[in-house]
Amino acid sequence: MTPTTDRLQGIFSPVLTPFGADFRPDPDRFTRHCRWLLDQDVGLAVFGTNSEANSLSVAEKRRLLDGLLAAGLPASRMMPGTGACALADAVELTKHAVDCGCGGVLMLPPFYYKGVSEEGLYRAYASVIDGVADERLRIYLYHIPAVSGVPIPLPLIERLLTRFPRIVAGIKDSAGDWSHTAAMLQRFQPRGFDVFAGSENFLLATLRGGGAGCITATGNVNPSAIVRLYKTWKHADADEQQRQLDAQRAAFAQFPMIPAMKAAIALKTGRADWRHVRPPLVELDAAQQHQLAASLDGVDFTMPNAAALA
Repeated sequence: MTPTTDRLQGIFSPVLTPFGADFRPDPDRFTRHCRWLLDQDVGLAVFGTNSEANSLSVAEKRRLLDGLLAAGLPASRMMPGTGACALADAVELTKHAVDCGCGGVLMLPPFYYKGVSEEGLYRAYASVIDGVADERLRIYLYHIPAVSGVPIPLPLIERLLTRFPRIVAGIKDSAGDWSHTAAMLQRFQPRGFDVFAGSENFLLATLRGGGAGCITATGNVNPSAIVRLYKTWKHADADEQQRQLDAQRAAFAQFPMIPAMKAAIALKTGRADWRHVRPPLVELDAAQQHQLAASLDGVDFTMPNAAALA
């Protein structure tokens, strides 16, 4: 979702990357999945955590992004993940995204070294911004400390936002701590720094706090219901919608999220190759697939027009 300004808002999903049996990305299925998401008003946070982005090379990401653009998908609806451990990789991917006209980029901190200082993280982000050297750049910080091991503290956001207003445009908060999201909404959202929840579990609370929306894994498989809450969060049934989203999310969260979502797409499309994940991840086994299917039936889960992904 892109409003009339250059600020990205709404529901985005870290788009799943389909692989073949040889673990190579399948660009045709990737494009179809992205088009299916766009048709349901979900923006494309390609190369996020649930895209298996850190199992993809820089060259693979560039080719996949270029393929989406060649297929006519709008760059303005894209927020590709461009964070990397290597500064040069982050600059290359970010510059390519900006040159392609992407609406923004989602940027992890360099995540290999742990316990790094706030000064080190500031220099990393500042170096990418200076290396890209383009006023069109819009960076959305990616705070997911449970996975990256490298948190993005509030004083660092303050410092970056002060030096790079507009360029440092917002954050995806995947800490799973509502008090942290609420603090950012109160402190930074009024300054034009857009706060996205990292899961639809916090979508309603984030919208009520003035936030921009959410960037969520299960947007890959449950886009319609999530978008509906975003569009109708002031309606009387908003809390009930949120409870239903929570139940559907919980059905997936019983399992490793990426294999579970791919298994669900395989189930709904009849394409077994949707289950492929790239090592070191592994697909759900037969018992897990059966349990997932039963759980999804129990929460009235549907995937409208899933045939488009076959």
